[in-house]
Amino acid sequence: MQAPAIGGVRVRHGEGEIVRLARGASLTDLAEKIGVDPASLVQVLFHLGEMVTATQSVNDETLQVIGTELNYDIQVVSPEDEDRELLESFDLEFGEDEGIETDLLARPPVVTVMGHVDHGKTRLLDALRNANVIAGEAGGITQHIGAYQVATEVDGTERRITFIDTPGHEAFTAMRARGAQATDIAVLVVAADDGVMPQTVEALNHANAAGVPVVVAVNKVDKEDADPAKVRGQLTEYGLVPEEYGGDTMFVDVSAKADIGLQSLLEAIVLTADAALDLRANPTQDAQGLAIEAHLDRGRGPVATVLVQRGTLRVGDSVVAGPAYGRVRAMLDEHGDSVEEADPARPVLVLGLTSVPGAGDSFMVVTDDRVARQIASKREARERNALLAQRTGRRTLEDFMSSMETGRTNELLLILKGDGSGSVEALEDALAKIDVGEDVSLRVIDRGVGAITETNVMLAAASEAIILGFNVRPQGKATEVADREGVEIRYYTVIYQAIEDIEAALKGMLKPIFEEVTLGSAEVREVFRSSRIGNIAGCMVASGVIRRNAKSRLVRDGAVVADNLDLASLKRFKDDAAEVREGFECGLTLRGYNDIKIGDVVDSFELRERPRE
Repeated sequence: MQAPAIGGVRVRHGEGEIVRLARGASLTDLAEKIGVDPASLVQVLFHLGEMVTATQSVNDETLQVIGTELNYDIQVVSPEDEDRELLESFDLEFGEDEGIETDLLARPPVVTVMGHVDHGKTRLLDALRNANVIAGEAGGITQHIGAYQVATEVDGTERRITFIDTPGHEAFTAMRARGAQATDIAVLVVAADDGVMPQTVEALNHANAAGVPVVVAVNKVDKEDADPAKVRGQLTEYGLVPEEYGGDTMFVDVSAKADIGLQSLLEAIVLTADAALDLRANPTQDAQGLAIEAHLDRGRGPVATVLVQRGTLRVGDSVVAGPAYGRVRAMLDEHGDSVEEADPARPVLVLGLTSVPGAGDSFMVVTDDRVARQIASKREARERNALLAQRTGRRTLEDFMSSMETGRTNELLLILKGDGSGSVEALEDALAKIDVGEDVSLRVIDRGVGAITETNVMLAAASEAIILGFNVRPQGKATEVADREGVEIRYYTVIYQAIEDIEAALKGMLKPIFEEVTLGSAEVREVFRSSRIGNIAGCMVASGVIRRNAKSRLVRDGAVVADNLDLASLKRFKDDAAEVREGFECGLTLRGYNDIKIGDVVDSFELRERPRE
C-alpha cells in the first residue's frame, strides 16, 4: 500500500502506533522513531502552517498535531519518567530503601510549619531553635526556605525533629505543597486572636492532599483577646477534631513570644509520629534526598541545603542534584559547624557543587565523579531542550499593554533571576497562577540563580522577553547590553511587588508609576572608621554621577546587600560636594548603615514619577 500524501508529501502513517518522545524533542528525533526522512516531516508541518527546522526543539502541542495528522499516538514523557529512565540507564534507583527489613532503623520526623501570614510561623520556629531569622527578612516574610533540627526529651529519651522552614504567604502555594510532600508531619499554626483564615484552610488542604498527619499549634495564647476554644471549634468544621473533643488531632496552646507550650508542641510532634507513622530508613546505603534551597555564596560558590531521606551522606561523596554535580567538599549544620556525615532526616549545607540546583531537585550519591557528570549533563540537556521548545519568539510592559489594545491574544514572556532557588521557584509559581482571562497569558522562558548576565539579556532580546531580578543586580556589561538591545530589566526585593506589578500589567490597570533612574555607581576602595559618624566609604566614581541626598543601594558580589538607603554625606577631600562625577574620588556615608566593605559598589538612583501612556 502506497503511503498517503499530505500536501504532496508522502509519509508513512502509523495506524495508531504509540511513539514516546522526551519534552523538547525535534522532528529528527520523531523521524528516527517512525523511520522516515526528517525533511518530509518539515514539509508536513509547513503545509499545516508551522515553520520548523528538523533539529529545532518543538513543543508538545506541535508534536501532538503531527502525530494526529500521521495517525501516531505521540506520548510526551513526563519529567519524572524521564528522570527515572535516565537513572535506570545507569543502574540507579531513586526513592527506594535498599536492604532487608532489619537494615531499616528509626529516623527523626521531618516537619513542615504551615499557616496564615502573620500568624507567627517564623517566630515559632525562631523560638524553637533559638536563632533569629526574622531580622533580615524583607516585608516581614520568609524569603528563603531552609531546614533546622532540634532535640527534645520524651519519656527520658532524646528525640530529634527536623523542621523545614517554608514561606507562608498564599503566593507560595506550590512551594508549600512541595514542602508537605517532602515531610512527614504538618504543624498548622493558627493565631488564637485571629482564628481560621483563608490561608489556614489552604495550608490544611495541602497537608491533606499530601496525606500527612497534622498537629495544630494555637499561637499567641498570651494575648488578651486570645480565644483558643474558638480555634478548636472552627477547625472541627474542617475535619480536625481535637483529642479533648474525642478526635485524633493534637492541639497545643503555644506562645512563641512568651515561650509558652513549646516543649509540649515538640512532644506532640514526636507522639504523633510514633502513633501514626513508621519512620524508618536504611542509614548504610548511598545517600538520597532533596535539595531544599540553593544559592551562590561569595567565597564558597554554589551551596545547597539538602535533606537526607535515606542513607548517610559523607564528606568526599560524589553527588548529583538535578543538573548540578560535584564532590562533597564540606558539610555544615544549621549552626554553621562542620559535620563529617549526615544520617537520614538530617539537613546539611553542602559545599562542592559545580552549579546551583533547583529547589526541590532530588540528589543522590553515585559511584564516581564521571557518572555524576554524565547524569547532570543529560539532565541539563533535557531541561534546555524543554525550555527551547517553549520559546516562541522583545517588548516592555508598555509594549505589551499597547498591543493588548489591538484585541489580539498576547503572551508576556519573562526571565526570572534571584538570589536563591527557593525564591525563584516561589516567584515563578506565583506568577503562573495569575489568570486574567483567555486573551492574555504569561510564560517564564528561563530562570536562574545569581546576578543578571549578558547571556540573560541576549536571550531576552531574542525572545522579546522582560527580565525580573529578585534581590540581584546586573553583572559586567549586562546593563549596557540591555540598553543597546532594548531589553527591560525590573528589580524587586519583595515578591509581592513583582506579582502585583505583573498582574496589574496583565489586567491593563497599571497606574502612573515611579521609575527608577540610575544616576551612577561608585566602587568602594577603602573604608575609614569614625566613632562619631560611623563608617566612611572612600570611593572612585565608576560611572555617571553620585549625588548627595539621592537614594542608594549597596551591591556586593552581584547581589543587593542593602536597598533604599539614603546617601547622608558626600565629600571631595574635606569639602562637602553636591555631586561627584565619573573618574573622581569621593568619601560618602550611608545613613544608618555601616556594613561597608572594600569592593562593594554603591549605586545611586532617583525615583521619578512617570505616567503610563
